[in-house]
Formats: sequence, structure tokens, C-alpha cells
Amino acid sequence: MPSLYDHAGGHDVLRRFIDIFYSSVLADPVLQPLFGGGRPEHVDHLTAFDAESFGGPKDFSETMGGFAHLIDAHRGLKIAEPQRLRFVELYLRAADLAGLPDDDAFREALRSHVEFGSHVAMQNSHAETDDQLHPLREVPLWSWPDQAARP
Repeated sequence: MPSLYDHAGGHDVLRRFIDIFYSSVLADPVLQPLFGGGRPEHVDHLTAFDAESFGGPKDFSETMGGFAHLIDAHRGLKIAEPQRLRFVELYLRAADLAGLPDDDAFREALRSHVEFGSHVAMQNSHAETDDQLHPLREVPLWSWPDQAARP
């Protein structure tokens, strides 16, 4: 069975997907306060994170600061549940707009990935001490819905 990364179409397809997603986030009044005016490197970082999580290259961990950078980026943001839900909604909408595969298994993996990740980010955004952080400390390797290799 191919990795989610390969099934999605690889780096260029994921990059287009994340670019569409990030543009929608920056234009959204619910999420824009979390992202400010945006950072150009965010598209590259999120693309690399998703690629690695889906079984592709490990560039996020090896050259972009890894999960520690992600924890630092979310700390203090105080993400609210409506913002988390909107993030998930726009992420899944971008998958449609980017033409990611729409088979049920892939879309379930994509949905569970963003749901899990958004909960981790929300918890970390409220943590005032390291003990309050989510215990995840590395990029999770995501898998197909019927496989057990999820966090």
C-alpha cells in the first residue's frame, strides 16, 4: 500500500494544497488573528510537516526545527474551539480545491490527521508550563484508517 504522501501526489501537490489552505486562513476573520499578516515560510513548513507525517521526506524534522519549533510556534496563541473548528473546515475545503484524492480512505486519514493535530495545537497554545503540553514531541507518522500506526 502506498504512503499517504505518495497517494496524495507527492511534494508539489501537497505544496499547492497548503498554499490554497494558507491563503484561505489569512483571509478568514476567525483565524486571521492567530496568523497576523502571515509568514512566507509557513507554507513551506506546513507542507514539510504534512509530507513527513504522511510518510514523505523528513525535511521538517531535519532542517526546519522539528516538533520543538511547532510547539514554540503555538505557545501563547490561546486557540479557541471555534478557531480550531474553522481551521479543520478550511483545511478540508482546501483539499477539495487542490484536487487531492477524494477516496474515502484518504479523506478519513486527512480528516483524522487535521483533527488530531488541531487538538494538539490547541492544547499547546494554552500551556503555561511544559507539563501542560501535549505529550507528543515528534512529527506523528500518519497512516491509512485501517492501520494501527497512528499516534
